[in-house]
Amino acid sequence: RLTGQHQEINNLMQRKNAVEEENACLKNEFSTLNQKFKDKSQELKDTEERAQKKEEQNRLVIKNLEEENKGLNTCCADLLSDLEKLRKQEAQWKMEKSGSDAIIKNLKTDLAEAREKMKELHSICSILSSQVAVKQEELFQKDYDVIKAK
Repeated sequence: RLTGQHQEINNLMQRKNAVEEENACLKNEFSTLNQKFKDKSQELKDTEERAQKKEEQNRLVIKNLEEENKGLNTCCADLLSDLEKLRKQEAQWKMEKSGSDAIIKNLKTDLAEAREKMKELHSICSILSSQVAVKQEELFQKDYDVIKAK
């Protein structure tokens, strides 16, 4: 009976040693897994921090771009307004130029007519001057005849 108990104690001791070895392996594996978990947790935390920083940077970039876009939209609106004013001014100038062109054309026509009239008057003046010279000559002749007759 003692040998059976010794055998049983030996078996239990072997099982205890095997369980302790297994336990040590499991503790080792647990420790390794726990370290991996801590490393992965830290890596996740770092990644989340980087992502948060990047997200904040992106928000700032977007905010700056939106501000810049507002400024550009205002600038575009001002330029379109200026363009519209310039187009209206151009149309007004074209109308004024058209009116001025018509006045210039009429003045040129009037000037040409005045030159023709002046030529005619100059011609008439020359004829009248000739007639006056003839009449003066006749008058001198008559005065001479009158003096001679006296």
